[in-house]
Amino acid sequence: MAEPLVVVSKIDKSIKGQRLVADISFELGAGQIVGLCGGNGAGKSTVLRMVAGILQPTSGDIRVNGLEWKKERKRFSEQIGYMPDDFQFPQGMTAAEMLSFWAGLRKLPAASVQEALALVGLEDKRHKAVGTFSKGMRQRVLFAQAILAKPALLIMDEPTNGMDPYWIGEFMALLKQMKRQGQTVLFSTHQLEIAEELADYVLFLNSGRVCGEGPVELFRKMYGTLPLHAAFRHSLGLDPGGTIRDDE
Repeated sequence: MAEPLVVVSKIDKSIKGQRLVADISFELGAGQIVGLCGGNGAGKSTVLRMVAGILQPTSGDIRVNGLEWKKERKRFSEQIGYMPDDFQFPQGMTAAEMLSFWAGLRKLPAASVQEALALVGLEDKRHKAVGTFSKGMRQRVLFAQAILAKPALLIMDEPTNGMDPYWIGEFMALLKQMKRQGQTVLFSTHQLEIAEELADYVLFLNSGRVCGEGPVELFRKMYGTLPLHAAFRHSLGLDPGGTIRDDE
């Protein structure tokens, strides 16, 4: 059996005495898409930043391709492409300039910038200032920088926020293609219909803890219509057939 690409073991995160994430463990295999689902404040972003090496866990261990962040930080980071939930772009910089800057940090050829812009449908906007872009277009720039180096692990925080229906569809098609090529995807969302369409496996978070998890296909067999809504409600001890609220 192949070794997992990502191993997260009993991670906790506390800041100023407040415990944001508690005792979370999971594994990701190569070519797998895993979704972290939950409402606002559930701990999704904190978990992703720890896996990406941006935040250090208060306790616990994270390994990517067998590499530990504390011991092999550079090689660990080279495995990962990270798309944050938001980013303050410098005023006046164009899409091509932003991607060229990120490509330079990774010592990537100029061709990687053109390829990424084409994949996200921004090739004709390459000389436009990103500050003039809509939220959805800025999301596509952030997605482009995350995939520049064709990382083994792609981490994305609420990636579809602000995207229109067409680009949500295109975005999901691109991720499924990456999966077929063996790349692993870990993403967060509060839009359970996105996770249902995209993920192989989901973890439900509530108050910084995993309150439920499982393969999406299993939930489809268990619940039928809107399976992740039902499974999430069940994980919270609620009626699976009820209506979900954003704060649940």
